[in-house]
Amino acid sequence: MRVAYQPPGEYGLDVEIFTVADLRGRVDEAHFGVTQRIGFHMLICVTDGRFDYTVDFTVVPCRPGSLLALRPEQALHFNMQARWDGWVVIFRPEFLAPLQTSVRIDELKAHSSLQALPNHMALEGDEYRAVLDTIVRMHADSASGWASDEVHPLLRHQLYSLLLRLHLSHGRQASQSGASVASLQRFRRFQQMLESNYAQHHLVAAYAKALGCSERSLTRATLEVAGVQAKAFIAARINLEAKRLLAQTALPIATIAGQLGFDDVANFIKFFKRDAGCAPGEFRREHSS
Repeated sequence: MRVAYQPPGEYGLDVEIFTVADLRGRVDEAHFGVTQRIGFHMLICVTDGRFDYTVDFTVVPCRPGSLLALRPEQALHFNMQARWDGWVVIFRPEFLAPLQTSVRIDELKAHSSLQALPNHMALEGDEYRAVLDTIVRMHADSASGWASDEVHPLLRHQLYSLLLRLHLSHGRQASQSGASVASLQRFRRFQQMLESNYAQHHLVAAYAKALGCSERSLTRATLEVAGVQAKAFIAARINLEAKRLLAQTALPIATIAGQLGFDDVANFIKFFKRDAGCAPGEFRREHSS
């Protein structure tokens, strides 16, 4: 089920901040019983309780301090039966678009920071408190009653600040895991490039050439940061899009195969089964909503 950005009543801002408790009060629980594909960005900061959240068909265990960074077109399944609470920040993709034709450095950093964030981060101590304080401040400002043309720039810059802080926290966590700064930068460039080209380019060589490095260097960076080889990372992204299309559309499997760059549907089915453990048709029957 596709979900668009639809703020309640006459709320006229392009970013909305509310608690999970508020969400429970205004949306019927049956709404969360199916897999959803959102049309907006969503940050969830968990403050209470433990639960499992499904992002792109992968279960993510959450606890207080968990930060979920969710993007348009991801397949999500909320667990609203578990007892948990937190803050939710949702905003339209265009909310981070530059206000003027000349793009400032903070705008570029906010865009890149958002794209580089993992689906899940575990925040602790001062990092968690700083993120929570920013979200609470944004909530208060959004409810201030000031004119929208005054509140929009304020919320936009607060969101920039929040995303950059999360970006720095993610970088610190990655460096503590043993990944070098060079590997982290190379992986982020690879990840960004893959997001735009996974349907056209399936081989590590194409990305290594575009990044100006060897296949071995790219694989080493991907192993350090993501824990898998570059070849497997590419395959996972292709299969993820296949899963999304199978679960959320009625497109024929041959059409999906073509959209993902496969000339032969049999090759696509074989490729998909290696990752998913089942044929595309079986996956669709199990996950379609």
